[in-house]
Amino acid sequence: MTITEARSATLAEALRRALRDALAEDPSVHLLGEDIGTLGGVFRVTDGLAAEFGADRCADTPLAEAGILGTATGMAMYGLRPVVEMQFDAFAYPAFEQLVSHVARMRNRTRGAMPMPLTIRIPYGGGIGGVEHHSDSSEAYYMATPGLHVVTPATVADAYGLLRQAIASDDPVVFLEPKRMYWSKDAVDLDAPPQVPPLGRAVVRRPGTSATLITYGPSLPLCLAAAEEARARGWDLGVVDLRTLVPFDDATVCAEVRRTGRAVVVHEATGFAGPGAEIAARITERCFHHLAAPVLRVTGHDIPYPPPLLERHHLPDTARILDAVARLQWEE
Repeated sequence: MTITEARSATLAEALRRALRDALAEDPSVHLLGEDIGTLGGVFRVTDGLAAEFGADRCADTPLAEAGILGTATGMAMYGLRPVVEMQFDAFAYPAFEQLVSHVARMRNRTRGAMPMPLTIRIPYGGGIGGVEHHSDSSEAYYMATPGLHVVTPATVADAYGLLRQAIASDDPVVFLEPKRMYWSKDAVDLDAPPQVPPLGRAVVRRPGTSATLITYGPSLPLCLAAAEEARARGWDLGVVDLRTLVPFDDATVCAEVRRTGRAVVVHEATGFAGPGAEIAARITERCFHHLAAPVLRVTGHDIPYPPPLLERHHLPDTARILDAVARLQWEE
Protein backbone atom coordinates (compact mmCIF):
# COMPACT_ATOMS: atom_id res chain seq x y z
CA MET A 1 0.00 0.00 0.00
CA THR A 2 1.40 3.37 -0.96
CA ILE A 3 1.15 6.42 1.27
CA THR A 4 -1.53 7.89 -1.05
CA GLU A 5 -3.58 4.69 -0.72
CA ALA A 6 -3.28 4.53 3.05
CA ARG A 7 -6.35 5.37 5.06
CA SER A 8 -6.24 8.38 7.34
CA ALA A 9 -5.18 7.61 10.91
CA THR A 10 -5.33 9.89 13.91
CA LEU A 11 -2.49 10.57 16.29
CA ALA A 12 -4.43 8.78 19.04
CA GLU A 13 -4.83 5.72 16.80
CA ALA A 14 -1.10 5.69 16.11
CA LEU A 15 -0.33 5.77 19.83
CA ARG A 16 -2.82 2.95 20.47
CA ARG A 17 -1.27 0.87 17.71
CA ALA A 18 2.22 1.48 19.13
CA LEU A 19 1.08 0.30 22.56
CA ARG A 20 -0.70 -2.72 21.09
CA ASP A 21 2.32 -3.76 19.02
CA ALA A 22 4.62 -3.36 22.01
CA LEU A 23 2.31 -5.47 24.19
CA ALA A 24 2.07 -8.17 21.53
CA GLU A 25 5.80 -8.36 20.86
CA ASP A 26 7.15 -8.13 24.42
CA PRO A 27 5.48 -9.80 27.41
CA SER A 28 7.45 -7.55 29.77
CA VAL A 29 5.45 -4.49 28.60
CA HIS A 30 2.68 -3.49 31.02
CA LEU A 31 0.37 -0.46 30.98
CA LEU A 32 -0.72 1.34 34.14
CA GLY A 33 -2.95 4.36 34.66
CA GLU A 34 -6.19 5.85 35.83
CA ASP A 35 -9.16 4.57 33.81
CA ILE A 36 -6.97 3.14 31.04
CA GLY A 37 -8.51 -0.33 31.21
CA THR A 38 -12.29 -0.48 31.06
CA LEU A 39 -12.70 3.12 29.88
CA GLY A 40 -9.70 3.18 27.57
CA GLY A 41 -8.34 6.41 29.06
CA VAL A 42 -9.77 9.92 29.00
CA PHE A 43 -8.67 10.32 25.37
CA ARG A 44 -9.39 6.65 24.52
CA VAL A 45 -5.77 5.98 23.56
CA THR A 46 -5.81 2.58 25.32
CA ASP A 47 -9.32 1.63 24.15
CA GLY A 48 -9.65 -2.13 23.69
CA LEU A 49 -6.21 -3.06 25.01
CA ALA A 50 -7.44 -4.45 28.34
CA ALA A 51 -9.95 -6.66 26.50
CA GLU A 52 -7.22 -7.97 24.22
CA PHE A 53 -4.34 -8.38 26.68
CA GLY A 54 -6.07 -8.67 30.03
CA ALA A 55 -6.37 -6.45 33.08
CA ASP A 56 -3.01 -7.58 34.42
CA ARG A 57 -1.20 -6.01 31.45
CA CYS A 58 -3.47 -2.99 31.00
CA ALA A 59 -4.24 -2.13 34.60
CA ASP A 60 -6.56 0.46 36.07
CA THR A 61 -4.97 2.12 39.09
CA PRO A 62 -6.19 4.24 42.01
CA LEU A 63 -6.16 8.02 41.67
CA ALA A 64 -2.70 8.29 43.22
CA GLU A 65 -0.02 9.43 40.79
CA ALA A 66 2.87 9.02 43.23
CA GLY A 67 1.74 5.46 43.87
CA ILE A 68 1.37 4.73 40.16
CA LEU A 69 4.88 5.89 39.33
CA GLY A 70 6.35 4.29 42.45
CA THR A 71 4.81 0.97 41.44
CA ALA A 72 6.09 1.31 37.89
CA THR A 73 9.58 2.13 39.18
CA GLY A 74 9.65 -1.13 41.12
CA MET A 75 8.38 -3.02 38.08
CA ALA A 76 11.16 -1.55 35.93
CA MET A 77 13.78 -2.46 38.57
CA TYR A 78 12.61 -6.08 38.36
CA GLY A 79 12.91 -6.31 34.58
CA LEU A 80 9.50 -5.25 33.29
CA ARG A 81 8.82 -2.40 30.85
CA PRO A 82 5.97 -0.41 32.36
CA VAL A 83 4.21 2.35 30.43
CA VAL A 84 2.44 4.80 32.73
CA GLU A 85 -0.33 7.16 31.64
CA MET A 86 -0.78 10.35 33.63
CA GLN A 87 -4.30 11.53 32.90
CA PHE A 88 -3.40 15.22 32.38
CA ASP A 89 -0.20 17.27 32.45
CA ALA A 90 -0.72 18.96 35.81
CA PHE A 91 -1.99 15.71 37.35
CA ALA A 92 1.55 14.37 37.04
CA TYR A 93 2.96 16.76 39.64
CA PRO A 94 2.18 14.54 42.66
CA ALA A 95 4.53 11.96 41.10
CA PHE A 96 7.32 14.45 40.52
CA GLU A 97 9.28 13.46 43.63
CA GLN A 98 9.39 9.83 42.50
CA LEU A 99 10.56 10.95 39.07
CA VAL A 100 13.35 13.23 40.27
CA SER A 101 14.55 11.29 43.30
CA HIS A 102 14.42 7.75 41.93
CA VAL A 103 13.45 7.25 38.27
CA ALA A 104 15.94 9.76 36.83
CA ARG A 105 18.78 8.72 39.15
CA MET A 106 18.55 4.93 39.27
CA ARG A 107 20.92 4.14 36.42
CA ASN A 108 23.53 6.57 37.69
CA ARG A 109 23.02 5.45 41.28
CA THR A 110 23.79 1.84 40.32
CA ARG A 111 26.69 2.76 38.00
CA GLY A 112 24.69 1.49 35.05
CA ALA A 113 23.92 -1.89 36.56
CA MET A 114 20.18 -1.24 36.81
CA PRO A 115 18.45 0.13 33.70
CA MET A 116 15.16 1.99 34.07
CA PRO A 117 12.99 1.01 31.04
CA LEU A 118 10.02 3.16 32.05
CA THR A 119 7.85 5.30 29.78
CA ILE A 120 5.62 8.00 31.26
CA ARG A 121 2.91 9.19 28.85
CA ILE A 122 1.61 12.67 29.64
CA PRO A 123 -1.07 14.51 27.60
CA TYR A 124 0.04 18.15 27.65
CA GLY A 125 -0.60 21.62 26.29
CA GLY A 126 -3.63 23.77 25.63
CA GLY A 127 -6.04 24.42 22.82
CA ILE A 128 -8.90 22.22 24.07
CA GLY A 129 -10.68 24.70 26.34
CA GLY A 130 -9.62 22.80 29.45
CA VAL A 131 -9.96 24.15 32.96
CA GLU A 132 -7.10 24.64 35.41
CA HIS A 133 -4.74 21.63 35.75
CA HIS A 134 -5.75 20.38 32.28
CA SER A 135 -3.64 22.46 29.90
CA ASP A 136 -0.14 22.90 31.37
CA SER A 137 3.03 22.77 29.29
CA SER A 138 5.40 21.31 31.87
CA GLU A 139 8.22 20.15 29.61
CA ALA A 140 10.80 22.49 31.18
CA TYR A 141 10.56 20.63 34.50
CA TYR A 142 11.46 17.35 32.82
CA MET A 143 14.13 18.88 30.59
CA ALA A 144 15.86 20.22 33.70
CA THR A 145 16.02 16.76 35.32
CA PRO A 146 19.22 14.91 34.34
CA GLY A 147 18.64 11.25 33.56
CA LEU A 148 15.38 11.65 31.65
CA HIS A 149 14.68 11.57 27.93
CA VAL A 150 11.92 13.98 26.92
CA VAL A 151 10.03 13.27 23.70
CA THR A 152 7.03 14.92 22.01
CA PRO A 153 5.62 13.85 18.63
CA ALA A 154 3.79 16.23 16.30
CA THR A 155 2.78 13.89 13.48
CA VAL A 156 0.88 10.62 13.25
CA ALA A 157 3.93 8.75 11.96
CA ASP A 158 6.16 10.06 14.75
CA ALA A 159 3.52 9.25 17.37
CA TYR A 160 3.86 5.59 16.46
CA GLY A 161 7.59 5.44 15.87
CA LEU A 162 8.74 7.56 18.79
CA LEU A 163 6.50 5.74 21.28
CA ARG A 164 7.84 2.37 20.13
CA GLN A 165 11.38 3.62 20.60
CA ALA A 166 10.55 5.12 23.99
CA ILE A 167 9.17 1.79 25.22
CA ALA A 168 12.26 -0.02 23.90
CA SER A 169 14.65 2.38 25.64
CA ASP A 170 16.49 1.26 28.77
CA ASP A 171 16.42 4.85 30.01
CA PRO A 172 13.29 6.53 31.42
CA VAL A 173 11.32 8.54 28.86
CA VAL A 174 8.80 11.28 29.55
CA PHE A 175 6.56 11.03 26.48
CA LEU A 176 4.58 14.25 26.06
CA GLU A 177 1.48 13.90 23.89
CA PRO A 178 -0.04 17.15 22.51
CA LYS A 179 -3.65 16.63 23.48
CA ARG A 180 -5.06 19.12 20.96
CA MET A 181 -3.57 16.89 18.22
CA TYR A 182 -5.04 13.54 19.31
CA TRP A 183 -7.66 13.83 16.55
CA SER A 184 -5.37 15.22 13.85
CA LYS A 185 -5.15 12.91 10.84
CA ASP A 186 -2.60 11.92 8.26
CA ALA A 187 -2.36 9.30 5.52
CA VAL A 188 -0.34 6.69 7.37
CA ASP A 189 -0.59 2.93 6.96
CA LEU A 190 -0.46 1.59 10.53
CA ASP A 191 -0.25 -1.97 9.19
CA ALA A 192 3.15 -1.07 7.77
CA PRO A 193 4.22 1.64 10.25
CA PRO A 194 6.88 4.09 9.10
CA GLN A 195 10.21 4.06 10.83
CA VAL A 196 11.73 7.14 12.45
CA PRO A 197 15.33 7.89 13.45
CA PRO A 198 16.53 7.16 16.99
CA LEU A 199 15.53 9.38 19.87
CA GLY A 200 17.42 12.66 19.74
CA ARG A 201 16.96 13.47 16.05
CA ALA A 202 15.14 16.58 14.91
CA VAL A 203 13.69 16.89 11.40
CA VAL A 204 13.41 19.78 8.95
CA ARG A 205 9.71 19.91 8.10
CA ARG A 206 10.13 22.83 5.73
CA PRO A 207 13.41 24.22 4.37
CA GLY A 208 13.77 28.00 4.20
CA THR A 209 16.23 30.76 3.47
CA SER A 210 14.96 33.85 5.35
CA ALA A 211 14.72 32.55 8.92
CA THR A 212 14.24 29.31 10.86
CA LEU A 213 11.30 28.54 13.13
CA ILE A 214 12.24 25.99 15.78
CA THR A 215 9.35 24.22 17.48
CA TYR A 216 7.87 20.92 18.66
CA GLY A 217 4.62 19.19 19.55
CA PRO A 218 1.43 21.28 19.37
CA SER A 219 3.18 24.33 17.88
CA LEU A 220 4.33 22.56 14.71
CA PRO A 221 1.10 23.08 12.70
CA LEU A 222 1.10 26.71 13.81
CA CYS A 223 4.65 27.26 12.55
CA LEU A 224 3.90 25.58 9.23
CA ALA A 225 0.85 27.84 8.84
CA ALA A 226 2.96 30.90 9.68
CA ALA A 227 5.52 29.85 7.08
CA GLU A 228 2.79 29.69 4.45
CA GLU A 229 1.47 33.14 5.42
CA ALA A 230 5.00 34.54 5.32
CA ARG A 231 5.30 33.82 1.61
CA ALA A 232 2.96 36.76 0.92
CA ARG A 233 5.53 39.03 2.60
CA GLY A 234 8.40 37.61 0.60
CA TRP A 235 9.84 35.59 3.48
CA ASP A 236 10.92 31.98 3.03
CA LEU A 237 10.72 30.45 6.52
CA GLY A 238 12.17 27.09 7.44
CA VAL A 239 10.57 24.94 10.15
CA VAL A 240 12.47 22.50 12.39
CA ASP A 241 10.49 19.97 14.45
CA LEU A 242 12.65 19.00 17.43
CA ARG A 243 10.68 15.79 18.25
CA THR A 244 13.05 15.07 21.14
CA LEU A 245 13.83 17.80 23.67
CA VAL A 246 16.33 15.63 25.57
CA PRO A 247 18.68 14.58 24.10
CA PHE A 248 18.77 17.74 22.00
CA ASP A 249 19.77 17.63 18.33
CA ASP A 250 22.23 20.53 18.16
CA ALA A 251 23.54 19.41 14.77
CA THR A 252 20.28 19.69 12.85
CA VAL A 253 19.17 22.90 14.56
CA CYS A 254 22.49 24.67 14.16
CA ALA A 255 22.89 23.62 10.54
CA GLU A 256 19.56 25.28 9.69
CA VAL A 257 20.25 28.42 11.72
CA ARG A 258 23.72 28.87 10.25
CA ARG A 259 22.14 28.70 6.81
CA THR A 260 19.47 31.36 7.44
CA GLY A 261 21.22 33.48 10.09
CA ARG A 262 17.94 34.09 11.94
CA ALA A 263 15.89 31.98 14.35
CA VAL A 264 12.63 32.11 16.29
CA VAL A 265 11.76 29.49 18.91
CA VAL A 266 8.02 28.81 19.29
CA HIS A 267 6.26 26.91 22.08
CA GLU A 268 3.23 27.09 24.37
CA ALA A 269 5.16 26.95 27.64
CA THR A 270 6.00 30.17 29.46
CA GLY A 271 8.87 32.30 28.19
CA PHE A 272 10.78 32.92 31.41
CA ALA A 273 12.98 29.86 32.10
CA GLY A 274 11.00 27.96 29.48
CA PRO A 275 12.42 25.50 26.92
CA GLY A 276 13.03 28.34 24.46
CA ALA A 277 15.49 29.98 26.85
CA GLU A 278 17.76 26.92 26.76
CA ILE A 279 17.31 26.47 23.02
CA ALA A 280 18.13 30.13 22.32
CA ALA A 281 21.22 29.91 24.54
CA ARG A 282 22.48 26.80 22.75
CA ILE A 283 21.98 28.41 19.34
CA THR A 284 23.72 31.60 20.43
CA GLU A 285 26.71 29.72 21.83
CA ARG A 286 27.13 27.56 18.74
CA CYS A 287 26.05 29.91 15.94
CA PHE A 288 26.99 33.37 17.19
CA HIS A 289 29.13 34.34 14.21
CA HIS A 290 26.41 33.21 11.78
CA LEU A 291 23.56 35.18 13.38
CA ALA A 292 22.29 38.33 11.69
CA ALA A 293 19.92 39.06 14.59
CA PRO A 294 19.24 37.86 18.14
CA VAL A 295 17.36 34.58 18.62
CA LEU A 296 13.76 35.48 19.48
CA ARG A 297 11.03 33.52 21.26
CA VAL A 298 7.26 33.33 20.82
CA THR A 299 5.76 31.61 23.85
CA GLY A 300 2.88 31.43 26.27
CA HIS A 301 2.71 34.33 28.70
CA ASP A 302 4.38 34.12 32.11
CA ILE A 303 1.15 33.39 33.98
CA PRO A 304 -0.69 30.33 35.28
CA TYR A 305 -2.73 28.82 32.47
CA PRO A 306 -5.80 31.04 31.95
CA PRO A 307 -9.51 30.10 31.90
CA PRO A 308 -10.80 28.57 28.64
CA LEU A 309 -12.29 31.79 27.26
CA LEU A 310 -8.91 33.52 27.54
CA GLU A 311 -6.56 30.82 26.27
CA ARG A 312 -6.57 32.18 22.70
CA HIS A 313 -4.89 35.31 24.06
CA HIS A 314 -2.31 33.21 25.89
CA LEU A 315 -1.22 30.76 23.21
CA PRO A 316 1.13 31.73 20.36
CA ASP A 317 -0.52 32.43 17.01
CA THR A 318 0.67 33.16 13.49
CA ALA A 319 0.45 36.93 14.01
CA ARG A 320 2.86 36.80 16.94
CA ILE A 321 5.23 34.56 14.99
CA LEU A 322 5.26 36.83 11.95
CA ASP A 323 5.76 39.84 14.20
CA ALA A 324 8.87 38.18 15.62
CA VAL A 325 10.13 37.45 12.10
CA ALA A 326 9.57 41.11 11.18
CA ARG A 327 11.69 42.15 14.15
CA LEU A 328 14.47 39.88 12.90
CA GLN A 329 14.49 41.84 9.65
CA TRP A 330 14.74 45.22 11.41
CA GLU A 331 17.58 44.03 13.61
CA GLU A 332 19.97 43.21 10.77
